[in-house]
Amino acid sequence: MFKIRTYNAISVKGLERFARDRYEVGSDIAHPDAYLLRSHKLQGEPVPESLLAVARAGAGVNNIPVDDHGRRGIVVFNTPGANANAVKELVLAGMLLAVRGILPGIAYAQSLGDMTDSAAMHALLEKEKSRFAGGELRGKTLGIVGLGAIGSMVADMALALGMKVLGYDPALSIDAAWRLSNAVQRMENLPTLLARSDVVSLHVPAMEATRHLINADALAHLKPGAVLLNFARESIVDPAAVLQALGAGRLGRYVCDFPEPGFAAQPNVIALPHIGASTEESEENCAVMAADQLVDYLEHGHITNSVNYPAVRMDRTPGATRITFANDNVAGVLGHVLSVLADAKVNVIDMSNRSRDALAYNIIDVATRPRDEAIRAIGAVAHVIRVRVL
Repeated sequence: MFKIRTYNAISVKGLERFARDRYEVGSDIAHPDAYLLRSHKLQGEPVPESLLAVARAGAGVNNIPVDDHGRRGIVVFNTPGANANAVKELVLAGMLLAVRGILPGIAYAQSLGDMTDSAAMHALLEKEKSRFAGGELRGKTLGIVGLGAIGSMVADMALALGMKVLGYDPALSIDAAWRLSNAVQRMENLPTLLARSDVVSLHVPAMEATRHLINADALAHLKPGAVLLNFARESIVDPAAVLQALGAGRLGRYVCDFPEPGFAAQPNVIALPHIGASTEESEENCAVMAADQLVDYLEHGHITNSVNYPAVRMDRTPGATRITFANDNVAGVLGHVLSVLADAKVNVIDMSNRSRDALAYNIIDVATRPRDEAIRAIGAVAHVIRVRVL
């Protein structure tokens, strides 16, 4: 039986992916093999020796000590793209709220609640409606910072609305490039994108390199009156710089999913209470994806969508025993492990080895199950972090 400890409210559809005859799942599980969580912060918590993996039902992993877990041989998964549609749709809502007088128009209509004469109300609304006219998205230029799963979907949506789309992503992956429409014009740097965009939407992860990516210097490149949308992470934008740019008229409107002190008093800020991925469908998609990745890793040793280990997958050899091990990415480790197996007269049938930055991961299918002393010898090889037999 594998043991899964859950944190936060995980969608039932995700929990149902764990077969009852092979998994024990609950919020008070002792000696867990894996954690399944959403926003619960793991920093500072004791790490059980039994812990093999952590799956975040969502894209951001700033609530997980990723590097520390990697050094312990704990694979950390996330679910990129599972909540992309939910965020994309809210970005559309944010753009419409920014360019049309929707919110002040609603507020004005609601302020007429004491009126009883229908004809007088209609006449008044007809007279005042020009105050809330706004503009259209069609023909405007949208600049997208970050062209991953969400950014590429926002790009497709904007193109379908008749917008021109610019994109900037210095870390664009090959998979993301394949997803991206050739109608998106790639910018070489952030200042150029900001200077040419009527609307800018942020879709980069929260990390040290992106902290306050949008600061006073960046905002100085904006077209006067431009709209900035942040449905990524709060740390990407310097709120003080935003308020200053709004006051100076450089920034026309800021729409975000992360309220900050001072935003409520600023009429040109539309701040939502972090609801970008909070749809029933999104939470189900994230939970199912996270659970499936844990099952695939625990039962077969496969790694998909890890943020600290490389992606590795190898078809299982019928009748074979599978050995997996994580190690520091230094020369000679795999050779030493293969020597241990050779000395133990264990025949290797198939194998896969991948590395990512300072860490590496290996899958080896062998003809016979090694004796316990051979497995201990593999674990004792210098730079081997963790060994499993499946």
